[in-house]
Amino acid sequence: MTHSIFVVCLGNICRSPTAEAVLRAHFPDLRIDSAGTGDWHVGKPPYPPAIEAASARGYNLSDQRARQITRADFNDFDLILAMDESNLVDLREIAPDNARIELFRAPMGGGAVPDPYYTGDFDGALDLIEEAAAAWAKALTAP
Repeated sequence: MTHSIFVVCLGNICRSPTAEAVLRAHFPDLRIDSAGTGDWHVGKPPYPPAIEAASARGYNLSDQRARQITRADFNDFDLILAMDESNLVDLREIAPDNARIELFRAPMGGGAVPDPYYTGDFDGALDLIEEAAAAWAKALTAP
């Protein structure tokens, strides 16, 4: 049974904080958090265009601050979701053998959520995040 979900992207200012908020809407009783593999944005709020796109759909990112994943996170969370294949590789390099790490979009056939920091497509990223979060909700609550 999954009691906690951790979402990881590169800098923790676009995809993973958005996914954290969307997953919280699906799983209000689970512990959900996010981080980045890099440390460039530690302590900063999510990127303003990500906040705007999420807010337009009713998700609040304002209380989130970027942080970098730590070794303890692998023990503190039941399921760790990487936003793209590069994040998945990075996580698997530092994770203990028993860590459950999967791609965020895995329930729908895998693939990445492209980084809107570079693509500029915050609504498109949010579409993919909402679709994958709904798939995880279905997969994790199925009997």
